[in-house]
Parts: sequence; structure tokens; C-alpha cells
Amino acid sequence: MLVVPVRLREAGKISLFEVSDDIKPKVGDFVIVEQERGLDYGQVLGETETITDVIQEEPIYKIIRIATPEDLNQIDKNKRRIKGVINLCLKKIAEHKLDMKLIDAEYSFDRTKIIFYFTAEGRVDFRELVKDLAKALKARIELRQIGVRDEAKMLGGFGPCGRTLCCATFLKDFEPVTMRMAKEQNLPLNPTKISGLCGRLMCCLGYEADIYREFSRGLPKIGELVFVEGVKGRVVDLNIFKRTATVELEDGRRTKIVYKK
Repeated sequence: MLVVPVRLREAGKISLFEVSDDIKPKVGDFVIVEQERGLDYGQVLGETETITDVIQEEPIYKIIRIATPEDLNQIDKNKRRIKGVINLCLKKIAEHKLDMKLIDAEYSFDRTKIIFYFTAEGRVDFRELVKDLAKALKARIELRQIGVRDEAKMLGGFGPCGRTLCCATFLKDFEPVTMRMAKEQNLPLNPTKISGLCGRLMCCLGYEADIYREFSRGLPKIGELVFVEGVKGRVVDLNIFKRTATVELEDGRRTKIVYKK
């Protein structure tokens, strides 16, 4: 089966979609795709690849066609219309006095469904809100509560590195990130220095965590007591890639130890 990764709409999840022999989508192309309830659109994020017939957690739907100029025009109309929809939803949230923050909204390609994304401290009973919106907008309404990382992914921005946020570009899923990862990489443990725009630890801390863990095997930890030619000292610095440790001896002298790989 030939498949390509596609991000649904502007902020939807990235999923694999089947490609037929007569459709040749390229990275960056917008495509019209089959979904459980009608048609939707998305953008191709990767090259075509072949997968074997294995059990999938979710069904793999098909790409119907590469978006035509008419399709792109409808997508653009949907984006313009959604601004009024968002304003209406904000008004209804205020009327129902719901403790929730509306982040964004999206039309499906055929405008039969509208998805609203929001954040909240706890659970929100939005049943009456859904009824009001469905009646006013004449469409199926779906409200999705998202986390602060998802909010950053949807709104976008730039990280401390100066590049566009990883979550807004290529990350498919959020992996757990811990303070231990920062400690193993000898990074400052000040949360303000290692947190992203979402206020959580930066996802990139996990990119090299396994490498640092592997290279650290057999090396002492900073602060550990060691003996150098019978003299006791404390490790004050490590270079895991050169596999060297700087040791401060009892008499105040510092020496460097090289560890074999």
C-alpha cells in the first residue's frame, strides 16, 4: 500500500493516507481526502512510502485528489467564514458563563462540521453551548479540549533557538520530557531557561537524551568522589563526548581523567 503523511486542515493530527497509482502528490500539496463522515482537506508533509498490510490502530483513508483551484478557493472561503464563527462562539461562551478559553476553530472541507478547540482548567459542561452553536450554524459541532502544548502547536511561534516551533512544523506527537533529561545534558535547571512558549519543558530536550545516556555509561557523576593515584577528589566537570572528567583533589589541585570507551 502506498501512503503519505498528511496534516488534516490547519491544525489537525498527522495521519497516513492511501495514494492510488494515478495520484502523485508532492510535499506541500493540498489534497482532498476521504474521512469517516464526508470529505476533508489536508497538506502533504512527506514523501510517498510503501507499507505492508499490518494491523493499524486507525483505518487508513484515501486521498481523493490533489486540490484543484476550485478546492483551494473553497478552503480559502472556509478560512474567511470561520472568523465570524469564532466571534459567535465567544459570544455564546460568555452568555453561558463557561470557564473556558477558545483557541481556534476549523471548518471541514464540505462545511458539514465545525471543530472548536479550547483550553480549560478542568472539565467543562458545554452541552448547551453545542446545542446553541448547532442551531445557529446548521452544522455538526465538535468541541475539543486541548492542552497548553497543543495550543502552542496551533498558534505557532518561535523557540529560543530562533526557529519555528517544532510542534508547529514536524512533530507528530508529544513525548514525555523530564527535568532528568536536562540534568543529564548538564543544562541549567532553571525552568525559565529550558521551557518553551507553552510553559512546559522544551520538546527538544528529548531529542538527544538517549545519546547522552549512552555516552555517559561508565563515567562518574558530577559531585562524585573518586581516587586519582590514591588521592581522593571530587568530580567538578564532565565532557561525555571526550569522555573526560575534571577532578578537584583534596589539596585544591585539579586534574583531568580520560576514560576509555
